Amino acid sequence: MEEDLKKNIMHSGTSLVGLVCKDGVVMGGDKKATAGGIVMQKNADKVIKINNYIVVSGTGGSADIDMLQRLAAAQLKLKELKDKKRPTVKEAAHLIGMIAYNNIRQPSMIPFIAGTMVGGLNEDGTTELYSVEPAGGVMKVKDYDANFSSGMPYILGLLERQYKKDMTVAEGVKLAIEAIKSSSERDTGSGFGVDVITITKEGIKQVSNLKAEAVYKERD
Repeated sequence: MEEDLKKNIMHSGTSLVGLVCKDGVVMGGDKKATAGGIVMQKNADKVIKINNYIVVSGTGGSADIDMLQRLAAAQLKLKELKDKKRPTVKEAAHLIGMIAYNNIRQPSMIPFIAGTMVGGLNEDGTTELYSVEPAGGVMKVKDYDANFSSGMPYILGLLERQYKKDMTVAEGVKLAIEAIKSSSERDTGSGFGVDVITITKEGIKQVSNLKAEAVYKERD
């Protein structure tokens, strides 16, 4: 039975990128949603603003990611009402890590699988980026990350050569777009467009929503 479950559970592919810049954070993702070898959606949103100060992007099972984002948004609101102050980005990341940790360790026929990146704006105007592994571990990102997305090897290879520690958000947006485009060229689970969101002291803003279209031409 275990082997049958492994064969039939659908695994999704994704390209995610997060960049820490000197004046903010840049987060990006592709637009393709897959179930095994089937393309289920060509306009999926993978970089989501869950409230006024937190952005969460995810890779893995789409239902798991969606539920994680909903739970995190609700829990953060409850914490804000209880403490009478807004949670920090670090607190939000650790909350999501705790949810992932608990979910993956509960007995289930279908395991919880979701890796996430959490970016946000603190009340003092500072921005932060965290990477949360599927098992619940939380790591602060000091430069760049692609979490456990299927496009990770291609993205990290590009960023190793082109990321600069003191780059601006404007430069980070261009690099994030190139990273998602690069992974989409080689990773079968990624493609169909690019979403990019910036997080600065001015707030959260979607700066790119590119759509990829197939063009067929006669070969030379």
